[in-house]
Amino acid sequence: MREQTVIQGDMARHSSAATAPVVIVGAGHSGVAVAAGLRSRGWEGGILLLEAETETPYERPPLSKELLKPDAPDESAVLRKEKFYQDKNIDRVAGTAVESIDRQGRTVLLSDGTSHTYHRLVIATGSRARDLTVPGAGLAGVQALRTREDALQLKRLLVTGARVAIIGAGYIGLEVAAAAAAKGCEVTVLEFQDRVMSRVTSEPVSRHFEKLHEAHGVRFVFGAAVTAIEGGRRAEGVVTADGSVFPADVVLAGIGVVPNQELAAEAGLECADGILVDDDGRTSDPAIYATGDVTRFTSPVDGASQRLECIQNAQAQADRVAAHITGQPPAVPEIPWFWTVQHGVRLQTAGVRHPEDDVIVRGDPAGRSFSVTYLRDGRLAAVDTIAGLADFRPARKLIATAARMDPALVADRGVPLTDAILDPSDPNDRHRTDPALAAAHI
Repeated sequence: MREQTVIQGDMARHSSAATAPVVIVGAGHSGVAVAAGLRSRGWEGGILLLEAETETPYERPPLSKELLKPDAPDESAVLRKEKFYQDKNIDRVAGTAVESIDRQGRTVLLSDGTSHTYHRLVIATGSRARDLTVPGAGLAGVQALRTREDALQLKRLLVTGARVAIIGAGYIGLEVAAAAAAKGCEVTVLEFQDRVMSRVTSEPVSRHFEKLHEAHGVRFVFGAAVTAIEGGRRAEGVVTADGSVFPADVVLAGIGVVPNQELAAEAGLECADGILVDDDGRTSDPAIYATGDVTRFTSPVDGASQRLECIQNAQAQADRVAAHITGQPPAVPEIPWFWTVQHGVRLQTAGVRHPEDDVIVRGDPAGRSFSVTYLRDGRLAAVDTIAGLADFRPARKLIATAARMDPALVADRGVPLTDAILDPSDPNDRHRTDPALAAAHI
């Protein structure tokens, strides 16, 4: 049985029409944000936060960015200090997993045999690293990076001279590659596609970061299909489909994540690579909500079905859930945005790029700072900015208002993006500001 920690709030100080609390399963960014949002919106009933990990809920992004740095402390930044939960009368049960949901009885059963009744249930179970399923994947030295424990174990393995093989060239894989190179490791990145970050960005951005990593000694192997991990008790090498063997003392599987939807699926909630939710975060059971990485929803921008793995979406969905439970209007949603830092260079993305979008580069990708914009049917749909905010901030407003853009002016970095707007009533007046722009929410 796992260690259990119980932190009690003084629920007697509150009154509510609901006799049972709002129960939140999962204490990541979204789960904690729901709890905080309920209190800030005046919810006076009970709030119970259930978490499988025993630690105070902590920040996830620093695990692959800050914590792996040579001089970084082992402590993780917490989402909220313990005093917050006490002051806000938020009960926490830590170190115990939720085993099942009884929808008819409105109760959740925990792994220690206890159960809790809920007025409303919020599933914020997040996602987990996708398993590497090749022979040898269970050898010592092979791991993923999703929890603080994962990060600390990886940090101990990244020592000067270690041979590090990273499977997958997404955000996590590349952030770890940068950290390992900074520690003097011999780093090889094995990627099945033909460029890095191919799922989330365009070729100009990919090639820029490939060159950046190569300048720091990182080796890339593209078109690499991993078939096995060699070794006795520990990993010694990574085997690819063409018979190549890449020596490795440390192997990181950075091959994406999968939503932790099993609890919901076993309870009969509708799932499809994520728990299906509506605009208010409700599942197919009106008494149950879901929020964060575990959800799949319809994009209000283009109607696409999507699952977003970012802090901004986790917090935005949490606000909508808290608003709906308390019967209040939610805040105006932000445009989704993401970021990564590799070798000290920051890539910031706003909006969700589609592969068929028109790609327009602003500036020189061979330089230290440039932007890439993505037009969809003539409207700004997404932007990547490398080492600069000059385009990022206005682009978020333009994406929010679906502004129509002049491609020629967008390509000229000497022209501010706000001056590249096409006025919808006069195609020849290319410099008139969209009147909706000033009211756009950032």
